[in-house]
Amino acid sequence: MVTFLLERTAPLPPPEAWRRLTEWPRHGEVVPLTRVSVLTPGPNREGTVFVARSGLGPLGFDDRMEVTVWRPPAEGTPGLCRLEKRGRVVKGWAEIEVRPGPGGRAHVVWREELRVRLLPRIFDGPLRASARYVFGRAVNRLLRRP
Repeated sequence: MVTFLLERTAPLPPPEAWRRLTEWPRHGEVVPLTRVSVLTPGPNREGTVFVARSGLGPLGFDDRMEVTVWRPPAEGTPGLCRLEKRGRVVKGWAEIEVRPGPGGRAHVVWREELRVRLLPRIFDGPLRASARYVFGRAVNRLLRRP
């Protein structure tokens, strides 16, 4: 099991940063070899379920997630989305917090706990480093693209 934290400040109002980070299919556009399918009808809310399919053909796996907390930012209050990872291979949770930052910009905090089934603890360091890299890049790209 690994945990990591990412923080970013974006030149966007918090509601726009929130929208960009919580449009789940967009994650598949910015994470290599990943496709995201939302399984529940919109709009996003507690109970929304989606699956990120990562890999190539039969060498892939599904990362099934459910939104368990959904509080969009409003009038200077931070937004918080919590995802529970419920796949066969990937377990854990992620939290996306979007709060007002300096000058009306959005401050994003992404926290995640990640467990990969059958992966020995000796690989926690490389898993943490690669997850920080992949998710950090994804967050940067999501915040840059309208």
